[in-house]
Amino acid sequence: MGGKLFIERREQEDDYAIRRPGASRISGHEPTQAEAIERAREMDKNATILVERVRNTNKGRRDKWRKP
Repeated sequence: MGGKLFIERREQEDDYAIRRPGASRISGHEPTQAEAIERAREMDKNATILVERVRNTNKGRRDKWRKP
């Protein structure tokens, strides 16, 4: 495929969701960020994986994305 996959922390569920851009539902979820990244790679080996920043900084907010 080769699209994008986002890894997002779900605070209410206390896990990490795997989501495609524009999707209303998640593609999967895992208990840890590392497991979610690995699962996303299994789902689409050619996808660009972007991970939600899970720390607060004085230069950015949590909604910034980074590559794992």
